[in-house]
Amino acid sequence: MRIGIFTETYTPYISGLVTSEVMLKKALEKMGHTVYVVTANLESYRYEYDENEKVLKIPGIPTGIYDSRLTSIYPIKAVNKIKSWNLEVIHSQTEFAIGTFARLFAKQYNIPIVHTYHTMYEDYIHYITKGHFDYSGKKIVEYLTKFYCDKTITELIVPTKKAYKLFKEKYNVSRNIHIVPTGIEVERFYKENVNLKEVLDLKKNYQLTKKDFTIIFVGRIAEEKNIPFLIEVMENLKNLKIKLLIVGDGPDKEKYEDLVQDKDLTDKIIFTGKVAYDEMPIYYQMADLFITASTSETQGLTVIEAMGAGLPIICIDDESFNSVVIDDLNGYLFKTKEECQKILEKIYKDHKLYESLVNGARTSADKYSSKYFAEKVLAVYQIAIKNKRVSLREKVKNWFRGKLWKK
Repeated sequence: MRIGIFTETYTPYISGLVTSEVMLKKALEKMGHTVYVVTANLESYRYEYDENEKVLKIPGIPTGIYDSRLTSIYPIKAVNKIKSWNLEVIHSQTEFAIGTFARLFAKQYNIPIVHTYHTMYEDYIHYITKGHFDYSGKKIVEYLTKFYCDKTITELIVPTKKAYKLFKEKYNVSRNIHIVPTGIEVERFYKENVNLKEVLDLKKNYQLTKKDFTIIFVGRIAEEKNIPFLIEVMENLKNLKIKLLIVGDGPDKEKYEDLVQDKDLTDKIIFTGKVAYDEMPIYYQMADLFITASTSETQGLTVIEAMGAGLPIICIDDESFNSVVIDDLNGYLFKTKEECQKILEKIYKDHKLYESLVNGARTSADKYSSKYFAEKVLAVYQIAIKNKRVSLREKVKNWFRGKLWKK
Protein backbone atom coordinates (compact mmCIF):
# COMPACT_ATOMS: atom_id res chain seq x y z
CA MET A 1 0.00 0.00 0.00
CA ARG A 2 1.15 3.57 -0.74
CA ILE A 3 0.42 5.73 2.29
CA GLY A 4 0.78 9.46 2.86
CA ILE A 5 1.11 10.79 6.41
CA PHE A 6 0.28 14.51 6.60
CA THR A 7 1.42 16.28 9.77
CA GLU A 8 2.27 19.76 10.99
CA THR A 9 5.26 18.50 13.00
CA TYR A 10 7.88 15.87 12.28
CA THR A 11 11.53 15.34 13.13
CA PRO A 12 13.66 17.11 14.32
CA TYR A 13 10.75 18.46 16.41
CA ILE A 14 10.35 16.52 19.67
CA SER A 15 6.89 15.54 20.94
CA GLY A 16 4.71 12.54 21.66
CA LEU A 17 2.97 13.06 18.32
CA VAL A 18 6.24 12.99 16.37
CA THR A 19 7.27 9.87 18.27
CA SER A 20 4.09 8.08 17.20
CA GLU A 21 4.42 9.24 13.57
CA VAL A 22 8.03 8.07 13.21
CA MET A 23 7.21 4.78 14.88
CA LEU A 24 4.15 4.19 12.67
CA LYS A 25 6.12 4.95 9.50
CA LYS A 26 8.88 2.49 10.45
CA ALA A 27 6.44 -0.23 11.46
CA LEU A 28 4.41 0.07 8.25
CA GLU A 29 7.59 0.00 6.16
CA LYS A 30 8.70 -3.18 7.95
CA MET A 31 5.39 -4.68 6.85
CA GLY A 32 6.27 -3.90 3.22
CA HIS A 33 4.27 -0.69 2.68
CA THR A 34 5.58 2.54 1.14
CA VAL A 35 5.09 5.53 3.45
CA TYR A 36 5.51 9.20 2.53
CA VAL A 37 5.41 12.14 4.95
CA VAL A 38 4.22 15.67 4.19
CA THR A 39 5.10 18.19 6.89
CA ALA A 40 6.07 21.79 7.63
CA ASN A 41 9.73 22.78 7.29
CA LEU A 42 10.84 23.78 10.80
CA GLU A 43 14.40 24.59 9.78
CA SER A 44 14.17 26.77 6.67
CA TYR A 45 11.82 28.55 4.27
CA ARG A 46 12.47 26.13 1.40
CA TYR A 47 10.74 23.14 -0.12
CA GLU A 48 12.79 20.06 0.67
CA TYR A 49 12.28 16.45 -0.35
CA ASP A 50 14.35 13.63 1.11
CA GLU A 51 14.12 10.81 -1.43
CA ASN A 52 15.57 8.20 0.95
CA GLU A 53 13.27 9.02 3.88
CA LYS A 54 10.37 10.00 1.58
CA VAL A 55 9.72 13.19 3.56
CA LEU A 56 8.44 16.36 1.85
CA LYS A 57 8.86 19.57 3.85
CA ILE A 58 6.74 22.61 2.99
CA PRO A 59 7.96 26.08 4.05
CA GLY A 60 5.88 28.09 6.49
CA ILE A 61 5.92 31.04 8.85
CA PRO A 62 6.50 30.73 12.62
CA THR A 63 3.26 30.72 14.64
CA GLY A 64 4.83 31.76 17.93
CA ILE A 65 3.55 28.53 19.49
CA TYR A 66 6.63 26.53 20.41
CA ASP A 67 8.55 25.57 17.20
CA SER A 68 5.53 25.15 14.93
CA ARG A 69 5.03 26.80 11.53
CA LEU A 70 1.95 27.61 9.50
CA THR A 71 2.12 26.57 5.84
CA SER A 72 -0.03 27.64 2.89
CA ILE A 73 -3.32 25.78 2.56
CA TYR A 74 -2.83 24.31 -0.94
CA PRO A 75 0.81 24.64 -2.13
CA ILE A 76 0.88 23.83 -5.86
CA LYS A 77 4.55 22.82 -5.84
CA ALA A 78 3.76 20.18 -3.21
CA VAL A 79 0.66 19.01 -5.11
CA ASN A 80 2.74 18.14 -8.18
CA LYS A 81 5.19 16.08 -6.12
CA ILE A 82 2.49 14.23 -4.15
CA LYS A 83 0.54 13.37 -7.33
CA SER A 84 3.55 11.37 -8.50
CA TRP A 85 3.32 9.14 -5.41
CA ASN A 86 -0.07 7.66 -6.45
CA LEU A 87 -1.26 7.44 -2.85
CA GLU A 88 -3.91 4.86 -1.96
CA VAL A 89 -4.75 6.39 1.42
CA ILE A 90 -3.93 9.61 3.30
CA HIS A 91 -3.47 9.65 7.07
CA SER A 92 -3.94 13.14 8.52
CA GLN A 93 -2.39 13.81 11.93
CA THR A 94 -3.38 17.47 12.24
CA GLU A 95 -6.37 19.78 11.92
CA PHE A 96 -4.37 22.84 10.85
CA ALA A 97 -2.79 23.98 7.55
CA ILE A 98 -1.21 20.66 6.56
CA GLY A 99 -4.41 18.93 7.68
CA THR A 100 -6.52 21.20 5.48
CA PHE A 101 -4.13 20.52 2.60
CA ALA A 102 -4.57 16.77 3.17
CA ARG A 103 -8.35 17.10 3.00
CA LEU A 104 -8.33 19.26 -0.14
CA PHE A 105 -5.88 16.94 -1.89
CA ALA A 106 -7.85 13.85 -0.87
CA LYS A 107 -11.10 15.35 -2.18
CA GLN A 108 -9.63 16.54 -5.48
CA TYR A 109 -7.99 13.20 -6.26
CA ASN A 110 -10.67 11.01 -4.65
CA ILE A 111 -8.34 9.41 -2.08
CA PRO A 112 -9.73 8.02 1.21
CA ILE A 113 -8.52 9.99 4.23
CA VAL A 114 -8.07 8.69 7.78
CA HIS A 115 -7.60 11.20 10.58
CA THR A 116 -6.16 10.66 14.06
CA TYR A 117 -7.33 13.07 16.76
CA HIS A 118 -4.38 13.63 19.11
CA THR A 119 -5.03 16.79 21.12
CA MET A 120 -7.76 17.78 23.60
CA TYR A 121 -7.88 21.35 22.30
CA GLU A 122 -10.25 22.61 24.96
CA ASP A 123 -7.39 22.24 27.45
CA TYR A 124 -5.28 24.69 25.41
CA ILE A 125 -7.84 27.51 25.04
CA HIS A 126 -6.10 29.59 27.74
CA TYR A 127 -3.15 30.23 25.40
CA ILE A 128 -5.48 32.22 23.14
CA THR A 129 -8.14 33.66 25.46
CA LYS A 130 -5.83 34.40 28.42
CA GLY A 131 -8.75 33.56 30.70
CA HIS A 132 -11.32 35.67 28.80
CA PHE A 133 -14.22 34.29 26.72
CA ASP A 134 -13.31 30.70 27.60
CA TYR A 135 -16.87 29.47 26.97
CA SER A 136 -17.02 31.07 23.52
CA GLY A 137 -13.54 29.76 22.75
CA LYS A 138 -14.55 26.21 23.66
CA LYS A 139 -17.65 26.40 21.45
CA ILE A 140 -15.48 27.51 18.53
CA VAL A 141 -13.08 24.63 19.23
CA GLU A 142 -16.03 22.23 19.32
CA TYR A 143 -17.33 23.47 15.96
CA LEU A 144 -13.92 23.27 14.26
CA THR A 145 -13.12 19.89 15.79
CA LYS A 146 -16.41 18.41 14.58
CA PHE A 147 -15.87 19.88 11.13
CA TYR A 148 -12.30 18.62 10.69
CA CYS A 149 -12.79 15.28 12.44
CA ASP A 150 -16.25 14.36 11.17
CA LYS A 151 -17.37 16.14 8.00
CA THR A 152 -14.16 16.09 5.94
CA ILE A 153 -12.73 12.59 6.46
CA THR A 154 -13.42 8.95 5.62
CA GLU A 155 -12.51 7.33 8.97
CA LEU A 156 -11.58 8.68 12.43
CA ILE A 157 -9.06 7.22 14.89
CA VAL A 158 -8.79 8.20 18.56
CA PRO A 159 -6.25 6.75 21.02
CA THR A 160 -8.44 6.38 24.13
CA LYS A 161 -11.98 6.07 25.45
CA LYS A 162 -11.59 9.62 26.78
CA ALA A 163 -11.35 11.00 23.24
CA TYR A 164 -14.05 8.60 22.05
CA LYS A 165 -16.46 9.89 24.71
CA LEU A 166 -15.63 13.49 23.78
CA PHE A 167 -16.94 12.91 20.26
CA LYS A 168 -19.83 10.60 21.14
CA GLU A 169 -21.17 12.11 24.36
CA LYS A 170 -20.18 15.79 24.23
CA TYR A 171 -19.97 16.55 20.51
CA ASN A 172 -22.73 14.03 19.57
CA VAL A 173 -20.84 12.71 16.53
CA SER A 174 -22.65 9.72 14.98
CA ARG A 175 -19.88 8.39 12.70
CA ASN A 176 -17.86 5.23 13.41
CA ILE A 177 -14.84 5.96 15.60
CA HIS A 178 -11.92 3.54 15.89
CA ILE A 179 -10.13 3.39 19.26
CA VAL A 180 -6.49 2.56 18.47
CA PRO A 181 -4.08 3.14 21.38
CA THR A 182 -0.86 4.62 20.04
CA GLY A 183 2.05 2.23 20.23
CA ILE A 184 5.78 2.81 20.62
CA GLU A 185 9.00 0.94 20.02
CA VAL A 186 8.97 -0.31 23.60
CA GLU A 187 12.16 -2.31 23.19
CA ARG A 188 14.13 0.96 22.89
CA PHE A 189 13.40 1.63 26.56
CA TYR A 190 14.24 -1.81 27.94
CA LYS A 191 16.91 -1.64 30.62
CA GLU A 192 19.09 -4.21 28.84
CA ASN A 193 19.15 -2.04 25.70
CA VAL A 194 20.49 1.05 27.46
CA ASN A 195 24.19 1.73 28.10
CA LEU A 196 24.69 1.54 31.88
CA LYS A 197 27.78 3.76 31.80
CA GLU A 198 25.82 6.53 30.08
CA VAL A 199 23.15 6.25 32.77
CA LEU A 200 25.70 6.47 35.59
CA ASP A 201 27.48 9.42 33.96
CA LEU A 202 24.21 11.29 33.58
CA LYS A 203 23.21 10.58 37.18
CA LYS A 204 26.54 11.97 38.29
CA ASN A 205 25.95 15.06 36.15
CA TYR A 206 22.64 15.70 37.95
CA GLN A 207 24.13 14.77 41.34
CA LEU A 208 21.83 11.80 41.82
CA THR A 209 23.19 9.21 44.25
CA LYS A 210 22.36 5.56 44.98
CA LYS A 211 20.45 6.69 48.06
CA ASP A 212 18.14 8.96 46.06
CA PHE A 213 14.75 7.63 45.05
CA THR A 214 14.23 9.47 41.77
CA ILE A 215 10.84 10.12 40.23
CA ILE A 216 10.58 11.50 36.71
CA PHE A 217 8.10 13.64 34.78
CA VAL A 218 8.49 13.93 31.00
CA GLY A 219 6.57 16.45 28.96
CA ARG A 220 6.01 20.01 27.87
CA ILE A 221 6.59 22.50 30.68
CA ALA A 222 3.30 24.35 30.43
CA GLU A 223 0.16 25.13 32.40
CA GLU A 224 -1.93 22.22 31.12
CA LYS A 225 0.59 19.68 32.47
CA ASN A 226 -0.23 20.61 36.09
CA ILE A 227 3.41 20.73 37.21
CA PRO A 228 2.74 22.93 40.31
CA PHE A 229 0.80 19.92 41.67
CA LEU A 230 4.00 17.84 41.54
CA ILE A 231 6.02 20.63 43.12
CA GLU A 232 3.60 20.85 46.06
CA VAL A 233 3.73 17.08 46.54
CA MET A 234 7.53 17.26 46.63
CA GLU A 235 7.33 20.05 49.20
CA ASN A 236 5.42 17.70 51.50
CA LEU A 237 8.02 14.94 50.97
CA LYS A 238 11.12 17.06 51.49
CA ASN A 239 12.17 15.01 54.53
CA LEU A 240 12.53 11.84 52.43
CA LYS A 241 15.39 11.10 50.03
CA ILE A 242 13.13 11.57 47.02
CA LYS A 243 14.07 13.73 44.05
CA LEU A 244 11.97 14.85 41.08
CA LEU A 245 13.46 15.03 37.59
CA ILE A 246 11.43 17.27 35.26
CA VAL A 247 12.42 16.50 31.67
CA GLY A 248 11.31 18.84 28.89
CA ASP A 249 10.98 22.47 27.89
CA GLY A 250 8.12 24.88 27.41
CA PRO A 251 6.75 28.40 27.98
CA ASP A 252 6.41 28.06 31.77
CA LYS A 253 9.79 26.53 32.56
CA GLU A 254 11.30 29.70 34.07
CA LYS A 255 8.15 30.37 36.10
CA TYR A 256 8.25 26.91 37.64
CA GLU A 257 11.99 27.14 38.27
CA ASP A 258 11.30 30.35 40.21
CA LEU A 259 8.54 28.56 42.15
CA VAL A 260 10.96 25.78 43.10
CA GLN A 261 13.49 28.41 44.18
CA ASP A 262 10.89 30.21 46.32
CA LYS A 263 9.96 26.95 48.03
CA ASP A 264 13.64 26.14 48.68
CA LEU A 265 13.40 22.88 46.72
CA THR A 266 16.29 23.31 44.29
CA ASP A 267 18.09 20.34 45.86
CA LYS A 268 14.97 18.17 45.43
CA ILE A 269 13.65 19.16 41.99
CA ILE A 270 15.82 19.20 38.86
CA PHE A 271 14.87 20.74 35.49
CA THR A 272 16.82 19.17 32.62
CA GLY A 273 15.46 21.30 29.75
CA LYS A 274 14.84 19.87 26.28
CA VAL A 275 16.22 16.38 25.71
CA ALA A 276 16.66 14.67 22.32
CA TYR A 277 14.27 11.75 21.86
CA ASP A 278 17.17 9.39 21.13
CA GLU A 279 18.49 10.09 24.64
CA MET A 280 15.22 9.52 26.47
CA PRO A 281 15.85 5.82 27.32
CA ILE A 282 18.89 6.95 29.33
CA TYR A 283 16.82 9.51 31.26
CA TYR A 284 14.14 6.98 32.12
CA GLN A 285 16.79 4.58 33.40
CA MET A 286 18.06 7.26 35.80
CA ALA A 287 14.70 7.16 37.55
CA ASP A 288 12.91 4.74 39.87
CA LEU A 289 9.35 5.83 39.15
CA PHE A 290 7.30 7.92 36.68
CA ILE A 291 4.72 10.53 37.73
CA THR A 292 2.24 12.86 36.01
CA ALA A 293 -0.71 14.98 37.13
CA SER A 294 -1.68 16.13 33.63
CA THR A 295 -5.34 15.82 32.59
CA SER A 296 -4.78 17.24 29.08
CA GLU A 297 -3.54 14.03 27.43
CA THR A 298 -5.42 11.97 24.88
CA GLN A 299 -3.25 9.01 25.82
CA GLY A 300 0.12 9.95 27.29
CA LEU A 301 2.85 8.11 25.39
CA THR A 302 5.42 8.93 28.05
CA VAL A 303 3.55 6.61 30.40
CA ILE A 304 4.08 3.69 28.01
CA GLU A 305 7.73 4.65 27.45
CA ALA A 306 8.29 4.68 31.20
CA MET A 307 6.63 1.28 31.61
CA GLY A 308 8.93 -0.07 28.89
CA ALA A 309 11.83 1.19 30.99
CA GLY A 310 10.44 -0.78 33.93
CA LEU A 311 9.21 2.22 35.92
CA PRO A 312 6.06 1.98 38.06
CA ILE A 313 3.56 4.68 37.10
CA ILE A 314 1.85 7.15 39.44
CA CYS A 315 -0.84 9.08 37.51
CA ILE A 316 -3.74 11.36 38.22
CA ASP A 317 -7.05 9.53 37.85
CA ASP A 318 -7.91 10.51 34.28
CA GLU A 319 -9.48 8.53 31.44
CA SER A 320 -6.29 8.93 29.43
CA PHE A 321 -4.49 6.70 31.90
CA ASN A 322 -6.99 4.46 33.66
CA SER A 323 -6.97 1.81 30.94
CA VAL A 324 -3.17 1.68 31.04
CA VAL A 325 -2.30 2.10 34.73
CA ILE A 326 -3.72 -0.65 36.93
CA ASP A 327 -3.53 -0.34 40.72
CA ASP A 328 -1.19 -2.84 42.38
CA LEU A 329 -0.02 -4.20 39.00
CA ASN A 330 2.07 -1.46 37.35
CA GLY A 331 1.37 1.61 39.47
CA TYR A 332 -1.42 3.64 41.03
CA LEU A 333 -3.93 6.35 40.17
CA PHE A 334 -4.53 9.25 42.56
CA LYS A 335 -7.17 11.96 42.89
CA THR A 336 -5.65 14.39 45.40
CA LYS A 337 -2.23 15.65 46.50
CA GLU A 338 -2.67 13.84 49.80
CA GLU A 339 -3.42 10.56 48.05
CA CYS A 340 -0.47 11.03 45.71
CA GLN A 341 1.82 11.70 48.66
CA LYS A 342 0.66 8.58 50.52
CA ILE A 343 1.19 6.39 47.45
CA LEU A 344 4.71 7.71 46.95
CA GLU A 345 5.57 7.15 50.62
CA LYS A 346 4.15 3.64 50.46
CA ILE A 347 6.22 2.65 47.41
CA TYR A 348 9.31 4.39 48.78
CA LYS A 349 9.20 2.38 52.01
CA ASP A 350 8.05 -1.01 50.65
CA HIS A 351 10.83 -2.50 48.52
CA LYS A 352 8.92 -5.73 47.85
CA LEU A 353 5.93 -3.77 46.52
CA TYR A 354 8.24 -1.64 44.38
CA GLU A 355 9.85 -4.68 42.72
CA SER A 356 6.42 -6.15 42.00
CA LEU A 357 5.33 -2.92 40.30
CA VAL A 358 8.54 -2.83 38.24
CA ASN A 359 7.78 -6.30 36.84
CA GLY A 360 4.16 -5.36 36.19
CA ALA A 361 5.16 -2.19 34.34
CA ARG A 362 7.54 -4.00 32.03
CA THR A 363 4.95 -6.67 31.21
CA SER A 364 2.20 -4.10 30.61
CA ALA A 365 4.30 -2.14 28.13
CA ASP A 366 4.56 -5.04 25.71
CA LYS A 367 0.88 -4.63 24.76
CA TYR A 368 1.75 -1.32 23.10
CA SER A 369 4.32 -2.52 20.59
CA SER A 370 4.75 -0.66 17.30
CA LYS A 371 3.87 -3.78 15.28
CA TYR A 372 0.52 -4.22 17.04
CA PHE A 373 -0.26 -0.51 16.59
CA ALA A 374 0.60 -0.53 12.87
CA GLU A 375 -1.60 -3.58 12.28
CA LYS A 376 -4.57 -1.82 13.92
CA VAL A 377 -4.04 1.38 11.89
CA LEU A 378 -3.64 -0.62 8.69
CA ALA A 379 -7.01 -2.27 9.33
CA VAL A 380 -8.60 1.21 9.48
CA TYR A 381 -6.89 2.16 6.19
CA GLN A 382 -8.46 -0.89 4.57
CA ILE A 383 -11.90 0.06 5.91
CA ALA A 384 -11.43 3.61 4.58
CA ILE A 385 -10.48 2.35 1.11
CA LYS A 386 -13.47 -0.03 1.03
CA ASN A 387 -15.92 2.65 2.23
CA LYS A 388 -14.54 5.17 -0.26
CA ARG A 389 -15.16 2.72 -3.12
CA VAL A 390 -18.71 2.08 -1.89
CA SER A 391 -19.30 5.82 -1.61
CA LEU A 392 -18.01 6.41 -5.15
CA ARG A 393 -20.29 3.71 -6.57
CA GLU A 394 -23.25 5.30 -4.82
CA LYS A 395 -22.38 8.70 -6.29
CA VAL A 396 -22.18 7.22 -9.79
CA LYS A 397 -25.51 5.42 -9.31
CA ASN A 398 -27.14 8.60 -8.04
CA TRP A 399 -25.77 10.53 -11.02
CA PHE A 400 -27.29 8.03 -13.47
CA ARG A 401 -30.56 8.01 -11.53
CA GLY A 402 -30.64 11.79 -11.80
CA LYS A 403 -30.07 11.63 -15.56
CA LEU A 404 -32.83 9.05 -16.03
CA TRP A 405 -35.21 11.02 -13.81
CA LYS A 406 -34.72 14.14 -15.91
CA LYS A 407 -35.59 12.15 -19.05
